[in-house]
Amino acid sequence: MTRITVCFPLAGKPEVSAIYNDLPTQGFSMITKLYSPKAVYAKTGETPPRVLAAPQRYIQGPGVVDQTGIYIAHLEVKRAVILGSQRGLNAEGARVAHSLKLSHIESINAGFSGECSIPEIQTHVANLMDKQIDCLIVVGGGKPIDAGKCIAHRLGIPVIVVPTLASNDAPCSALSAMYSESGVSDYIEYFPKSPELVIVDTDVIANADERYLVAGMGDAMATWYEARVCLNNSVARTPLGGRPTLAACALGEICAHSLYEHGEAAATSVAANRNNESVEKVVEANTLLSGIGFESGGLAIAHAMALAFTRIEVVHDNYLHGEMVAMGTMAQLAFERSDDLQRVARFFAKVGLPVHLGQISLAQQNSLLDIVVEATLANPIAHHMPTPVTHDLLRQAILDAHQLGQTIGSEVGDQAYRRLRA
Repeated sequence: MTRITVCFPLAGKPEVSAIYNDLPTQGFSMITKLYSPKAVYAKTGETPPRVLAAPQRYIQGPGVVDQTGIYIAHLEVKRAVILGSQRGLNAEGARVAHSLKLSHIESINAGFSGECSIPEIQTHVANLMDKQIDCLIVVGGGKPIDAGKCIAHRLGIPVIVVPTLASNDAPCSALSAMYSESGVSDYIEYFPKSPELVIVDTDVIANADERYLVAGMGDAMATWYEARVCLNNSVARTPLGGRPTLAACALGEICAHSLYEHGEAAATSVAANRNNESVEKVVEANTLLSGIGFESGGLAIAHAMALAFTRIEVVHDNYLHGEMVAMGTMAQLAFERSDDLQRVARFFAKVGLPVHLGQISLAQQNSLLDIVVEATLANPIAHHMPTPVTHDLLRQAILDAHQLGQTIGSEVGDQAYRRLRA
């Protein structure tokens, strides 16, 4: 990987300098090199520093979306763009726009088409370059949030994240999972700054589909189990290129404890569109604790396998990211021969996450499993485990987790799983 230092003007802002790498460059309209935190923090031949990344502000509670204009007043914003799906723009986006208007901030809308891909990002950057935008406010779930971070970075403006789902830990991170136009996981893009604000309205989350909250639990539960692997392996690195911080690992651990304690109650409440203390705690676990925890604590097999699952069309088309992470977490714990595998599997079964291959349409699909294994092995984070990860060992871990999941599923039942997909 070539390392170069470049300076570039961003949408009329002062020139900034940063270290960027060469991969990938095709199709970029304003920035032709991508930021690499590893080039900053992970110097070859040296033990890298511990690095913690976090948003400038995290605001969570019922009704907070209606205070967006007040929250961003310190940024001296005169004109903002609100990015979201058409549904999001018509619902929470309209509330954001009204709040901005009350604070004498002009806003325009930008419609997200559905995939966090280079063509989508290019289109928005081209459309917004000359609009004199001071900040980007993204309203929606994981993919529009990731796209919003990419667009704001290219325009050189702050990004404010307003999640409408607690289905993943994208809102608080300084990276985006990039996909092809067909939705296959492609690469990770990094940014030198975390989101300026994250504004999480728990009334909005409580009124969303329960399946999204539960998927977020699957994504969040992996945080602790991956962070502890990285903490205990001196050669493991976080997405920032540094070593895990104790703070991030502590957040990952309390994230798991919060899910175990409040996950079932929160899911029951959201199924009835009720907001309460359990919902508040699980939303914070899914969004803040997991978001800081994974980025500054590290990743391992669980997320490598989740990204690999997107290569299987039937999985990509029918299951959420957090559901894939849940299966990856079970495989990782099976690989470790961890005593926590039973506890995790029981929790997943009780809240409705998949616990065996049949629940992600992969029963009796041996050839497809080999694709998942090879794609997992190709991801460097899979090798953060303390022992070598090989094709045979990883494949056996998937099958061991599957077998245990079938047993647990028989004991706990699959009522929650079926209810979420009714």
